[in-house]
Amino acid sequence: MFLFGALYFVQGIAEPTEGLISQPVRSLLRSWGLDASAMTRFMFFLGIPWYLKPVFGLLTDFVPIRGSRRKSWLVIWTAATSLFLMMLWLWPPAEGATRVLFVFLLIPCIGIAFTDVVIDGLMVEEGRPRGITGTLQSVQWACLYGAGIGTGWLGGWLSARGMQTTGFAVCAFAALFSLGVAVLMVKEPEVAPPEGTAKEAVSEMMQAVKHPAVLGVGAFLFLINFNPFGADVRYLQIVEELGLGEEAYGRMSSIQAIAAMVAAGTYGAICRKVPFRFLVHGCVLATVVATFFWWGLNDALSAGAIAAGYGFVMMLTTLVQLDMAARYCPPAIAATVFATLMALSNFAVSSSAVVGGKLYDVWGASMGRPRAFAILVGVGAAFTCLCWIVVPYLNRLEEE
Repeated sequence: MFLFGALYFVQGIAEPTEGLISQPVRSLLRSWGLDASAMTRFMFFLGIPWYLKPVFGLLTDFVPIRGSRRKSWLVIWTAATSLFLMMLWLWPPAEGATRVLFVFLLIPCIGIAFTDVVIDGLMVEEGRPRGITGTLQSVQWACLYGAGIGTGWLGGWLSARGMQTTGFAVCAFAALFSLGVAVLMVKEPEVAPPEGTAKEAVSEMMQAVKHPAVLGVGAFLFLINFNPFGADVRYLQIVEELGLGEEAYGRMSSIQAIAAMVAAGTYGAICRKVPFRFLVHGCVLATVVATFFWWGLNDALSAGAIAAGYGFVMMLTTLVQLDMAARYCPPAIAATVFATLMALSNFAVSSSAVVGGKLYDVWGASMGRPRAFAILVGVGAAFTCLCWIVVPYLNRLEEE
């Protein structure tokens, strides 16, 4: 549990699109004149490594390095993440150099996404035989959002003072810590390269992905994560439209992280006591209700209250999704199938953010940003409601 918690804690700090530097990066882009549509496109393409997680899963499942399927890949990519973040700190990009910023952030994104796949593979391998995948997931995500408590506040503080590049240094040293944990704590037996060709490995993965359970979980994950009022739109609505400023957004992120951490502990306590079908059905209802919270956003007080409620509900929902995915992963290719499901989830988040950013600009110009934001919240709730079409199917699979 310490191993998984430590690695996810560092991920919560160093991940460029959601961690400590996510707000400083958005702040830099905003200061360089990017609108909501351009900002969401930048973040969408920066998040491409998260859509390639099945490829990373195939590599860690089928391509051991010197007899190691997990540890070797962890060492390589945590080292690369630290190196490129350190370079960004020492040689920050010039004003308006979005391409330079993108290239130097892309390697850390690949590194964090790849290590996330490796960690999840380890989690399924260690947790599924013991029946503790839900417990391990709660530990991982509690630590990730535990990191978010500090990174939200610090990211807002750095952004408000024009010290965005300092965040790159903090993340670089955090990645170095993760490298040390990987070297010292990850233990695995030496394995021989698996028999069969890469084509056969891909074929095996495709057969697993076509399994009815995996298809059902995939549909559920896409629908529940398609929210066009994503982080970029919320950032602009709070910082620009409401005029609350960078530090207010950072505090809101920290409040959301605290609530998520509490929710992770709650899920760890109840996940083995409550029938899973009730958890799935309940997470859909709770997500719809939590989405509508955003209609009450109008000042700093409401922002804090919404962040707390939304953070708690979304963490419970996320853990139900992850536990659901882990339950249906074929053990032989756990990292690959789990990564495929998570990639679909990440694609839903990012693609909906691009759609939301474009509509936020277009509708904001014609009808005002407050109304545009309210409509996007309604669209997000509608997609979540579609999950109820899939829930009965998942319940039947659970009975089988």
